[in-house]
Amino acid sequence: MGQDGEYHDAMIKMLELIWGEGFMAPGGEGNVANLVKGLELRDKRVLDIGCGLGGPAFVLAQKHSARVVGIDLEPQLVEIARRRASELGLAERADFQVVTPGPLDFPDESFDVVLSSGAFTQIEDKPPLLVECLRVLRPGGVFTCYDWMKSEGEYSSDMLYFFEMEGLTYAMETPEHYREILQEVGFAEIVLDDRSDWYRRRVREEYEATRSELYPRMVEILGKSDADYFVEDWRAMMVVCEKGEMLQVYSRARKPA
Repeated sequence: MGQDGEYHDAMIKMLELIWGEGFMAPGGEGNVANLVKGLELRDKRVLDIGCGLGGPAFVLAQKHSARVVGIDLEPQLVEIARRRASELGLAERADFQVVTPGPLDFPDESFDVVLSSGAFTQIEDKPPLLVECLRVLRPGGVFTCYDWMKSEGEYSSDMLYFFEMEGLTYAMETPEHYREILQEVGFAEIVLDDRSDWYRRRVREEYEATRSELYPRMVEILGKSDADYFVEDWRAMMVVCEKGEMLQVYSRARKPA
C-alpha cells in the first residue's frame, strides 16, 4: 500500500508493462491463483489490502465470482481501479475505496477472506493492521498474503541501493519474524511458502527484457531517461534476489473459529 503519493505515472506504466495490466506485483494472474489456491470464493466477501490498480480484484471477481472490496492509500490508483471496474462491467462485484492509515472502516467479522499482494512489504508497523485483519474476518476466515521479505541480518549496500532506486518505503521482515507476528496477534494454522526460486529466475528474464525487446516500448511511453532508470532499477532488484537477500513469500493463516 506504500505511502500516499509514492507511485508516480512512470512507475505505474513500467510495472504494468512488465507485470501486466492492472498488476503491481510479479506473477499477474498466477500470483492471484497462488494466493487463493484451495479457497472457495463464490459470493464470498474478500478484502484486498493495497489493491493498487485493481488487477487481483478483477481476477477474483471474474474468475472466482467473489465480491471484492479493494482499499489503498493512493487516490490516483483507486480512481484507475474504479474506472477499469466500470469498463469491465465489474463495478457491482469490485468496489474500491481510498483509506487513511489506521483502523479499517469495516464492521467486525465482515469478510471471509483478507488478501494482500505486496502491501505489507511497505508497512513498517505491521501488528496493528494485522489485528484489524483479524477483527474484520469472520471466525474461520482466511488471511492470505504475498510479500517481499528479507534474509537474516541488516540490509546490505545492494539492498539500500535498490531502495534508493525504487524511491518507495520498504519495511521487510524475515519469514520467521513474520510468522511470530501472525501468531502474536492471534492467527492460527499459519503456513509460509517461500517461492524465491521462482522469482530469482523470473527477475533475470524481466531484466533482460527491459534491455532488449521491451526497451523500445519503454522509451516510447516513458522517455529515454526514465527507461534507462528503470533498466538500472530492475538490475538492482535482480542483484538482491539472486543473492537471496530479498525473498518472495506467500503467507496463509486462519482466524480461529
